[in-house]
Amino acid sequence: MKTLFLMAAAGLSLASAGGAMANAEEAMKKAGCTACHAPDKKIVGPSYKEIAAKYKGHPEVVTTLMAKVRKGGSGTFGPVPMAPNPPEKISDADLKAAIELILKS
Repeated sequence: MKTLFLMAAAGLSLASAGGAMANAEEAMKKAGCTACHAPDKKIVGPSYKEIAAKYKGHPEVVTTLMAKVRKGGSGTFGPVPMAPNPPEKISDADLKAAIELILKS
């Protein structure tokens, strides 16, 4: 019985992780992130894999990237600027989930 409970709990954890990933992907689409970024290729901005590689092991990476997305800017991945993305475009919770998903790329 205990094994069955643990298996069910693990299944729920995986389902919630999958749901969170789908929500993050949907939030990125809705906010327009996917117009310039893709998982494995550069479009206008860097791919998710390039972002994850550049910031791997960086302290406070989620906080740093949230600030970069909010402020916009250029120079980190080249001269093409990224427009600021305010909370009206993507909520703090969705932005955090999106960044965490990107960092897993």
